[in-house]
Amino acid sequence: MSVTRPLHLAVALDGPARYDAEHYAGLVRLAEHGALDFVTLGDSFARPGPDALAVLARVAPLTRRIGLVPTVTTTHTEPFHVSTAVATLDWVSRGRAGWAVGVSTTEAEARLFGRRPAAPTAALWREAGEVADVVARLWDSWEDDAEIRDPATGRFIDREKLHYVDFQGTGFRVRGPSIVPRPPQGRPITLIDITGTGEAGRRAAARHADVVLVRAGSPERAAALRTAIRRDAAGHGRNPDTVRVLLSLAVDLGESEATPEPGLADGPRLAAQSTYYSGGPVDLADLITEWHRAGAVDGFHLAPIAPHRDLERIVNGTVALLQHRSLFRTFHPGGTLREHLGLARPANQYVTTGGTP
Repeated sequence: MSVTRPLHLAVALDGPARYDAEHYAGLVRLAEHGALDFVTLGDSFARPGPDALAVLARVAPLTRRIGLVPTVTTTHTEPFHVSTAVATLDWVSRGRAGWAVGVSTTEAEARLFGRRPAAPTAALWREAGEVADVVARLWDSWEDDAEIRDPATGRFIDREKLHYVDFQGTGFRVRGPSIVPRPPQGRPITLIDITGTGEAGRRAAARHADVVLVRAGSPERAAALRTAIRRDAAGHGRNPDTVRVLLSLAVDLGESEATPEPGLADGPRLAAQSTYYSGGPVDLADLITEWHRAGAVDGFHLAPIAPHRDLERIVNGTVALLQHRSLFRTFHPGGTLREHLGLARPANQYVTTGGTP
């Protein structure tokens, strides 16, 4: 089957915690050199190291085009603070922010906060869906032209263009409005990895995610997952063409160009809920080419097991070859993450509904 839709590529920067900003800046600049859509940086309350969102906020002024997507945990976290933090990242990056929705499942992490015990995964993802909902409302709580900034009259804000969200969740209530103006993208990109999330996580992704990460051992399985996600999104009243489904693939390019491990010639293998590839940059490009031409997914989220070693091989090997084959762009055509993904800036729900979402 011939596919004409664009190929989207992203890369994870996960690895041992580092405390020097230049380490992360160097990796992000390398990914930007390859014209990748975005980078992700994982985080959790059990992970030692600097806060992922703060790290990418530091990297933002050192880069120009690539999208920046940290994991933000919704459990034990105030939704209002989540919305303002991600909105701030969108402002400092001039429209290149997103957030990967995370949950906290362990009792040890719950004890760090002392507010409540750990909850079942289904309940956590129901709450995460509510957080994604109220975060989007808070981003929309300022109309785009709410700021006046008129020194002559002393007026900074047109208060008639600020909106109370008045959101009642299962375990929280948010009145709003936000304290941060509407982000440059309107709403920064929301990403959800549905692996291991159960039905509640898949439902949250169908309702709220712009990008959904999946794992699959064959193009046919990936295509079935993509079809199901798009169908569920349409069932929630969304246009399924506004959802990008990416295969998340752990990548081990090793120390030298090598042939894939046995069994990988026909595609990646599954191990502990992770799709895993081991081989060389050329074979990885062949795999991506095959799956994309089969229409399996909209793109790939590559997670090198050693970013400091493998990212250069991905960008200057795999990506360069895909560019040579005219399967992937050679530059960022726009300035925002939404533009990279081919997604329009969303209308403000309070403007389109007359003040009530």
